[in-house]
Amino acid sequence: QVQLVESGGGLVQAGGSLRLSCAASGRTFSNYAMGWFRQAPGKEREFVARVSWSGDSTVYVDSVKGRFTISREPAKNTVYLQMNSLKPEDTAVYYCAAGRGWGSSRDQYNYWGQGSQVTVSS
Repeated sequence: QVQLVESGGGLVQAGGSLRLSCAASGRTFSNYAMGWFRQAPGKEREFVARVSWSGDSTVYVDSVKGRFTISREPAKNTVYLQMNSLKPEDTAVYYCAAGRGWGSSRDQYNYWGQGSQVTVSS
């Protein structure tokens, strides 16, 4: 059974940092692109960042550039999202996802985690 399990969410004050982890099990995702998405209350799920299977290429949504960093650790089948200088508008449920393609659209990802809540207080 394929599973993606996120951890590391929580409550933080504006300007603070959190690191999300996404551990994969059930198969290796070494040749999959990995992405992070987020969904705020009343809004659609949006793309945040993605990393290529090799780890050499990364893409970010404009609103997080310079603040968030996505990385992966193939030996642990794990992908991370380091979030710095957090803002209240970053509050959302964050989801990791895995896909064979290379894009920012949700339908390009085949596997999804259950989500991790990130709340940033002002």
